[in-house]
Amino acid sequence: MRAVVQRVKSGSVLVDQEILAQIKRGLVVFLGVSKDDNEEDAKLIAEKLANLRIFDDSEGKLNLSLREVGGEVLIVSQFTLYGDCRKGHRPSFDQAAYPKKALPLYQKVINLLSAQGLGVKEGTFGKKMLVKIDNDGPVTLLLDSKKIF
Repeated sequence: MRAVVQRVKSGSVLVDQEILAQIKRGLVVFLGVSKDDNEEDAKLIAEKLANLRIFDDSEGKLNLSLREVGGEVLIVSQFTLYGDCRKGHRPSFDQAAYPKKALPLYQKVINLLSAQGLGVKEGTFGKKMLVKIDNDGPVTLLLDSKKIF
């Protein structure tokens, strides 16, 4: 499972020109599921997201977690994180999970974050979305469940 994590001042998702979800301070997370992922990958990503210390403390150091700053999370499904661009000019998505497998794991991450008391919003799985982000910093990180431990 891969996640592109952006610290934001605000973020929103629009579908058909209507705001579907929006957050203030927190994280916008683009989440991709591979065909080899399972519930353990979802647990690793959710734990890492909840506890990443990427918010400024009183001295301006990246030392506080999402929970410590009362931030929210906006999760957006993005199978293109498994695009392989090594050959030719058109990405291959062979490693991305099919929706039947990806959706339950995507939901698992959302449920695990919500169970920790975090405010979680989400895009619409499998839909074309417009994502608006006010990146704060900018701070952008890449998480890969196969490389966490």
